[in-house]
Amino acid sequence: MEQLCYLALSVLLAIVVLYGLLELHYFLRMCLCVLLARFVKRRCHILDATTVNGLCLSNDVDTLLYHMNNARYFRELDFARVDFYERTSLYRTITGMGGSVFQGAATIRYRRFIRPFHRFNIVSRIIYWDDQSLFMEHRFVRPSDKFVHCIAICRQRVIDVSMEAVMAELLPRTSSNGFRATARATPPHTLSPPATGGISNPPMDTSLAENGHAATPTATATATEAATPAATAAAAAAAHCAKLKPSLPPELSKWIEYNDMSSKNLRSGC
Repeated sequence: MEQLCYLALSVLLAIVVLYGLLELHYFLRMCLCVLLARFVKRRCHILDATTVNGLCLSNDVDTLLYHMNNARYFRELDFARVDFYERTSLYRTITGMGGSVFQGAATIRYRRFIRPFHRFNIVSRIIYWDDQSLFMEHRFVRPSDKFVHCIAICRQRVIDVSMEAVMAELLPRTSSNGFRATARATPPHTLSPPATGGISNPPMDTSLAENGHAATPTATATATEAATPAATAAAAAAAHCAKLKPSLPPELSKWIEYNDMSSKNLRSGC
């Protein structure tokens, strides 16, 4: 009996040490998030939005026990990004091409706090990319009425690989269950910006993803026919990616400009 007591105390002490040094809850939830995204949830196209569920617990609130701590929003984004990376095969594609990805910058705009023990959803989507970076928007949404609590914009930097090449690999791709990007019936230029705030670029027109390739322009038909099959496929893939790539939103353009100015100041020693 005495040995059982010592064993129970040792296990309890180990758990306390793990929670104190490693924040065990975070790593366990991250493992669960990866397993669900990889083996349970459906595959998604790279331009689709993904959703993860969250709950504001007692360890997420501030010292006044009134609402979710501001810093916790960024930690919740880790689970949203992992879910997006796994379900769209983004991370595996980047690493498979010999590259890696990390968080380069982030900004968040709070609108209304999340109270303790209230549920929320994080809706994530790609809003733009360039050769070196991927820009994602994350919205914290109340499930009952779709009210947006806050909006975060994150810049994911890729190294040792071109983001354009990664997107060229992922945009035409379909999942094993035949999923393809959903076509929109409404032309993008007729859509108004979202009323709930955030990046104002319209939903991407992914109608070309229904057949997995872009149509060859008539003006370049002769040149394409004379090219090799590999060059023709590469040209078609490039045209497909250019068609699906969203335009740079003005809000994001200003933020990128700010980040570039900040980087220059740091390099100059300011």
